[in-house]
Amino acid sequence: MCHSIKGNILTPTGWVHGAITFGARIESVSGSTVDPAINVDDFILPGFIDLHVHGGGGKDIMDGGDAVHIIAAMHAQHGTTSMLATTMTAPPAEIQNALAAIGGAGARRPSAARVLGAHLEGPFINAEKLGAQPNYTSVATLAEVQRLAAYAPLKLITIAPEIEGHLTLVRALTEAGMRVQIGHTMGSYEDGVAALAHGATGFTHLFNAMSGLHHRAPGMAGAALAHAQYAELIPDLLHVHPGAIRVALRAIPRLYCVTDSTAAAGMPDGAYRLGRQVVHQCLGGVRLADGTLAGSTLTMDQALRNLVGLGLDLADASARVSTYAADFLGLHERGRLAQGCYADLVLLDRALRLKAVCIEGEFCDLNDA
Repeated sequence: MCHSIKGNILTPTGWVHGAITFGARIESVSGSTVDPAINVDDFILPGFIDLHVHGGGGKDIMDGGDAVHIIAAMHAQHGTTSMLATTMTAPPAEIQNALAAIGGAGARRPSAARVLGAHLEGPFINAEKLGAQPNYTSVATLAEVQRLAAYAPLKLITIAPEIEGHLTLVRALTEAGMRVQIGHTMGSYEDGVAALAHGATGFTHLFNAMSGLHHRAPGMAGAALAHAQYAELIPDLLHVHPGAIRVALRAIPRLYCVTDSTAAAGMPDGAYRLGRQVVHQCLGGVRLADGTLAGSTLTMDQALRNLVGLGLDLADASARVSTYAADFLGLHERGRLAQGCYADLVLLDRALRLKAVCIEGEFCDLNDA
């Protein structure tokens, strides 16, 4: 079925006012150049891409089974058109169970985000920088990663590069076509630079669960700010101070945003699970019993609004919740509104509230949003 919608369309070459016509892929974008600040029509943007999703709608990726579909549907209600289902550090059998469910989620269900594969956030991290992860860390080997990859496509792996053997593995994984991010790490600035030289291409939730910046010991955060082209950041305004977000935006050209969302996303205050941990949602945040931040309740539409609230123009904010994440994974047919690309798009009113979400040419039912 062919659809056409009109508005201020953000194309790879700038804003046009006109119509976008599409089936499963975009057939045409027509119109004339426009300043969207002047023309008061709705905004049409690329659908949001979230590379760090632990849960939503009361479900956690580590639940296995049908949880991934429920989570993908909940995030679609907030404009996420594709995502990486993200695992937690856990015993091997639990990680395998979660990955098996992710691997079976490739056939997208109606009104649910496309699950592109898995982000393996553990267990190959430093036990001294767990954050909200339980302590089931292990040292990575190529054989172990290949064994896990048999259950689901491992699109992204978080690794602490200072662990013995991990630096060499970074290059092997990169050569095998996997993206490697540095995270949950006590590593030094020098460790970060070495990991980038070995093929690591990003940083997991920048500033969080990594050695911080000091002017005589720049730490892993300093390595990211000095050298990274890509890094993910959680813009819920709790995980990272707005001033630090501005620092990262100035330093990292293709900084992109993730939610790091938990089962509490889209749910009322209360107790939820994050892997093996019990977490508590209260006052807009999610924490362990000791007060440690434990993921978020953020959704990508709110991430966009938060970025605009910090002073980014809408085109820049859109790139950071969509295009840059697609580019990071090498997905050039997503994250942009151009002929031949997947018809993943969102329609927003002037207050940046969702009016429609389309995933690969299919409109989502937003009645439950």
